[in-house]
Amino acid sequence: MVELATRYSVWRSAALAATMAAMLAACSGDLVPKGRVARASKPVKSARPATPPAPPPLETRQCFAKLQSQSVAFTPLPDQNFGGGCSAIGSVKLLDIGVPTSGLGAMTCNLAANFAAWSRHAVQPAARLILGAEIEKIETFGTYNCRPIAGSGKLSEHAHSNAIDVSAFVLSDGRRISVEKDWNGDKRTRQFLEVVHASACKRFNTVLSPNYNAAHRDHFHFDMGGRGGFCR
Repeated sequence: MVELATRYSVWRSAALAATMAAMLAACSGDLVPKGRVARASKPVKSARPATPPAPPPLETRQCFAKLQSQSVAFTPLPDQNFGGGCSAIGSVKLLDIGVPTSGLGAMTCNLAANFAAWSRHAVQPAARLILGAEIEKIETFGTYNCRPIAGSGKLSEHAHSNAIDVSAFVLSDGRRISVEKDWNGDKRTRQFLEVVHASACKRFNTVLSPNYNAAHRDHFHFDMGGRGGFCR
């Protein structure tokens, strides 16, 4: 009897072990859950590079080269249309022309090149020769201005950044020669203003002074519009 009981116990243990093994095998898929496989994401398309701006026209590039050859510091400005016919195309910002100048905004490159040359090669030598002093500063009323010609419905060359108005000259000895006060001043100041005015007529297409009309009583107007040769 004891031997039978022992055999039964061994058989029962073996059967129980087999049953447990079968249960574990059946449940193995649940004990270690399968992870979700993520789909490969679609490659992100890179943004198309912006179309580079068109290079300036040949004439403008040649003008840039001219300014550089004259050691004039400047920054090319992006072309802009402001509406109403006003624009700044092929313009630059003059940074250093050798003579400090106030009020310089956008100027067409051709205007800027002629103004820089006039300041260096006409204004400064005339001040030394006639007034016995250096030009410390040229004062202007500015360049770009979206407005019509005074008393007219036609846009001024200022509306195309193609004009500049010069109002006065500050000297190294402290004197200030202004167009308004000194156009009919003493002999030397009058001579100085007449010389720089005459020199401007050789460089700009249009030059207007107090001799032209009352609207120009206090400044010289220089622009590169028209066919040239208008000097008053």
